[in-house]
Amino acid sequence: MPAQFDITELHWLLDVVQSIDVGVVVMDRDYQIDVWNSFMENHSGLGADEVAGRTLFDVFPEIERNWFSRKVETAVMLGTRAFTIWEQRPNLVHFKSYQPITGLADEMYQNVTILPLRSTSGVSDHVCLIIYDVTSVAVNKRQLESANNQLQELALRDGLTGLLNRRYWEQCLEQEFSRHQRYEHPASLLMFDIDHFKNFNDTYGHQLGDEVIREVARLTRLFARETDFAGRYGGEEFAVLLPDTPEDGAYQFAERLRKAIAALKIPHENMILHVTISLGVAELNDAMLNHTQLIEAADKALYQSKENGRNRTSVAEND
Repeated sequence: MPAQFDITELHWLLDVVQSIDVGVVVMDRDYQIDVWNSFMENHSGLGADEVAGRTLFDVFPEIERNWFSRKVETAVMLGTRAFTIWEQRPNLVHFKSYQPITGLADEMYQNVTILPLRSTSGVSDHVCLIIYDVTSVAVNKRQLESANNQLQELALRDGLTGLLNRRYWEQCLEQEFSRHQRYEHPASLLMFDIDHFKNFNDTYGHQLGDEVIREVARLTRLFARETDFAGRYGGEEFAVLLPDTPEDGAYQFAERLRKAIAALKIPHENMILHVTISLGVAELNDAMLNHTQLIEAADKALYQSKENGRNRTSVAEND
């Protein structure tokens, strides 16, 4: 024999609904609000008496009505719960974030459960929304993703210059070579190194030598486009891959960079020092069988610049 219903249990249930740290909203099939717990009051700034009888869309105009109505109607029709998660939609309603993570989230991230409520006759005539504050979880995940992305980025970069490291840069060159073979887009490569860098290091020390390498890298990044691939090839040698750039455009780029580096002023004690670079330029062509042949062509042009007096740009001859 079933236990007799005790009306006091309803009061206990209402106390629980008011005290739990999730939002609870009960509304009828016209989306008019019947229940509005203290979580909703605290975060919306609206009391239960202020929202009673108003529709959810009136109180929260930011809710996308067509999307939300479809979610609710599907849940009611199937008699099952429906969910929204913050990864797909950061929040259902715009509540400020009061989590102790100042500056990392202005608005509350939310997971939401849509729960059809059946009357004693078995008809789903009300719907309950349960809104969970998952801001801490979301922010922690975003921070972890950001940290992982930064670590991945660091793994692709040279530690001294911030340019692409040789391994990753060569992967980019391989991909560009494949793209050229498929679409016949032009691409050029320039390789350069700092003139007489060993003597500079021996005379002024490795610390100043590192500073020179960083300054050369800074100017290289400054002149390179977002679509270019600038890397440290090794020691004082650098390489810049210029997609969609024919030989003459690469030569102009090389000359602008050469002149800018020659104009660098490097203070050291009571002196102002200067450095120059020698460059080689080569354009990708159909006779090349692999990406290493483009490197060899640009490198050969670089050594022509060195043999002809340095501080100049040479263009590879097409074989």
